[in-house]
Amino acid sequence: MSAFSLHFLTISQQFKLSFPSSSNLFSPFSTPSRRFTPLTPPSILCNSAHGAKPLRASTSEPASAPSEIVVENSDSEDTTVFVIRARNRIGLLQVITRVFKVLGLLIDKASVEFEGEFFVKRFFVTDSHGNKIEDEESLKRIKSALTDAIGGDEGTVSVGPATRGVVVRRPGLGMASEERSAKAERMFALMDRFLKNDPISLQNDILDHVEYTMARSRFSFDDFEAYQALSHSVRDRLIERWHDTQIYFKRKDPKRIYFLSLEFLMGRSLSNSVINLGIRDQYAEALSQLGFEFEVLAEQEGDAALGNGGLARLSACQMDSLATLDYPAWGYGLRYQYGLFRQVIMDGFQHEQPDYWLNFGNPWEIERIHLTYPVKFYGSVEDETLNGEIYKVWIPGEMVEAVAYDNLIPGYGTRNTITLRLWAAKPSDQYDMESYNTGDYINAVVSRQKAESISSVLYPDDRSYQGKELRLKQQYFFVSASVQDIIRRFKDAHSNFDEFPEKVALQLNDTHPSLAIVEVMRILVDEEHLDWNKAWHIVCQIFSFTTHTVIAEGLEKIPVDLLGSLLPRHLQIMYEINFNFVEELKKKIGLDYNRLSRMSIVEEGAVKSIRSANLSIVCSHTVNGVSRAHLELIKANVFKDFYELWPQKFQYKTNGVTQRRWIVVSNPSLSSLISKWLGTEAWVRDVELLTGLREYAANPDLQLEWKMVRKVNKMRLAEYIEAMSGLKNMEKSDRRKVVPRVCIIGGKAAPGYEIAKKIIKLWHAVAEKINNDSDVGDLLKLVFIPDYNVSVAELVIPGADLSQHISTAGNEASGTGSMKFLMNGCLLLATEDGSTVEIIEEIGVDNMFLFGARVHDVPVLREKGVDLKVNLQFARVVRMVRDGYFGFKDYFKSLCDTVEVGKDFYLLGSDFGGYLEAQAAADKTFVDQEKWTRMSILSTAGSGRFSSDRTIEDYAKTWGIEPCRCPF
Repeated sequence: MSAFSLHFLTISQQFKLSFPSSSNLFSPFSTPSRRFTPLTPPSILCNSAHGAKPLRASTSEPASAPSEIVVENSDSEDTTVFVIRARNRIGLLQVITRVFKVLGLLIDKASVEFEGEFFVKRFFVTDSHGNKIEDEESLKRIKSALTDAIGGDEGTVSVGPATRGVVVRRPGLGMASEERSAKAERMFALMDRFLKNDPISLQNDILDHVEYTMARSRFSFDDFEAYQALSHSVRDRLIERWHDTQIYFKRKDPKRIYFLSLEFLMGRSLSNSVINLGIRDQYAEALSQLGFEFEVLAEQEGDAALGNGGLARLSACQMDSLATLDYPAWGYGLRYQYGLFRQVIMDGFQHEQPDYWLNFGNPWEIERIHLTYPVKFYGSVEDETLNGEIYKVWIPGEMVEAVAYDNLIPGYGTRNTITLRLWAAKPSDQYDMESYNTGDYINAVVSRQKAESISSVLYPDDRSYQGKELRLKQQYFFVSASVQDIIRRFKDAHSNFDEFPEKVALQLNDTHPSLAIVEVMRILVDEEHLDWNKAWHIVCQIFSFTTHTVIAEGLEKIPVDLLGSLLPRHLQIMYEINFNFVEELKKKIGLDYNRLSRMSIVEEGAVKSIRSANLSIVCSHTVNGVSRAHLELIKANVFKDFYELWPQKFQYKTNGVTQRRWIVVSNPSLSSLISKWLGTEAWVRDVELLTGLREYAANPDLQLEWKMVRKVNKMRLAEYIEAMSGLKNMEKSDRRKVVPRVCIIGGKAAPGYEIAKKIIKLWHAVAEKINNDSDVGDLLKLVFIPDYNVSVAELVIPGADLSQHISTAGNEASGTGSMKFLMNGCLLLATEDGSTVEIIEEIGVDNMFLFGARVHDVPVLREKGVDLKVNLQFARVVRMVRDGYFGFKDYFKSLCDTVEVGKDFYLLGSDFGGYLEAQAAADKTFVDQEKWTRMSILSTAGSGRFSSDRTIEDYAKTWGIEPCRCPF
């Protein structure tokens, strides 16, 4: 007995870990010295071209081992007693003690009694501070972890001290049972440790990567090479957690959500990863001792050019929240070689250049060269008879391979790390070999270039037929590879597609992935040979659809001729889906041909087309708007017919942004200040705690510190853009009353969007006039930031005082940009559009500056046409532009025509007077710094509702998924 007690005390002292409290036993800031991953015994994995398939290893232990764990908290005042009864076997003692160590718990003493082949062990345990563990949730987690470790009633126990999954050969391939067991145990022992996170260990890992990954001398390397080595060392730690998470998911087999989006605007990964891992400070110290600064190395990273705008950034935020909230999730997208484009401004005109973001490698991705799927295009459809049944067979005319690139997404405050899988297009070996065999080398090269172009550029210019074809190829390539991967993963563990809706949920992020619906139908009917009705029943249970569109004119359509040429089988399936839908619709609404025509998936007209949104609505169980106001718009206008048919389908989940990226990463000074005044860092995961700032909003000490943080951020921004402020036609005495300003504008125009390009040129022409006017001086400056991206936003948003969100009411679905500024204490000047209506509810109308027509006013004002009353100052401004005051008179003429009375669709002239009044109110308030600062604090305090964590929790109910938290 005493030997056991002494042994446990020694171990607990050697591996003592620091956790903040017993109620937070899984803090990300604690890094266990050893790992333990509960597995099936001993969870042998077999590699294949399409992933690892679990095989149950044989074991002499019966499958019904009567293991039992009881918690006794009343027998001792100082410790919690865990009583464990299990079948005795070699190595189990070490397994149990390892669990306690990993959880940061201390074993004061232990005892053991034997009952034949069973034992009863009593462990007297405290938390890392020596306190008794009384929190029910923590006790539940500890008990669950122990149950997983020893195998519970299933007897699924890892033999020996092994605690991680290893890849071995199948049982029986030339090795005796004893030899297999010994080798497996040895591999387990070798892989039994987590990478350490103390400064010395981190330095060793970084220098190893300098020498062995970067192939540089550890005595001679620059900042960029140091960044690369640092990133690889961080990735190593992500991989550890990712492996354990995926193995745990595989064993638990929960229902998974598959998030399909053509865009993911991830930004930089380094800072976000180390913060979510909880080791940012350790890395900073390690690098400092090596003579490097973490911030300097972080600046070496370029932005991943995988998206553009709100939809793409929303996808990135949602992946962060899915990981943090422990949901079993996969993201799927495209690995664009050049991304959107790099914006260069020359003489005020936008020029596009390729964004060579991959030229220097991407340490954050893992290329899965063994994980590829064929994607077919063109060809014909033939009938084939099988077992007396006739099936359709697609004979492709072209085929490419989809190669997987995995990006690991860590959660905050959890060990869960999930996957964003991006697909790159490569030529099919089959067609390559045909070309090489016939000596047609040039054709082989051309075929390779043609294949790779599919995933080359985000948003190809689709004004031409070739551009439309490439866009459609992108969409199908992306969904085909993703659906094949999803179905392969399901079939690894299941043989009956009746279970598919219980294990799989697919989220369509806008209409871009809508072809996934037809692809699932094609595979289930043509390849899995399911009955059409059964396949249709499955499809209607697994898809949910989020629309970001506010006007019907913006909905995506695919020309039938193009679709029939590129994807002939899919067009057949779409026709059959539409025929069945219209026939059912006739039974419900009768022969209302106008409505039948509007709701049909197939649009008849000069160009016969497939309506992607109609397809998505018909085949999805839920249609989501992205704010309450947006839902009302789509119910009343965009999808009115469908809402009247299926009101139960339509919901809204107001978009959100992750506070980890938009406060903790981008505004560390504010993050520290918030934690100081709230007395906890828990708000980083539970953002609703930010409301606690409200009681301090008028506190002069907080206001002083708040203003200092904002000043530091503004200085940071000033170093980036050199800004100073303020007006024409004023006396010098009046100018002293003007609030100096610098106005910052950023944005990209799509290559084919001429009006947007002219607006960019107008900004520069106005800036040229203002910034060089001696009368205006430093009262006003206008700055355009080129190539605006996530990293630039991380500078601009924390440094801004006033953010303008001036969409005409009813033309912004949500507006996640306003949420990022709100979180950082920036005041909003906005119309009542998108999520602004909900922001008003959280912070109050008195803490922002509103102007402009409301949603219900807009149609009335538009109907007035030429009779619409226009603000005189607005007319003067337009006349200045039209008359050439800012130059380029002829170039701006068409731009001015769009805002003339009767043509002003966005009601700029009508809203302009209110806009000026709101700006004047903002100036007046800014002079009163105490009031402004209080409003700023209240903005941050009210931003919790607009976290993507809340958005994902809302979506999880729709998807029918539950958290699946990896215990180690």
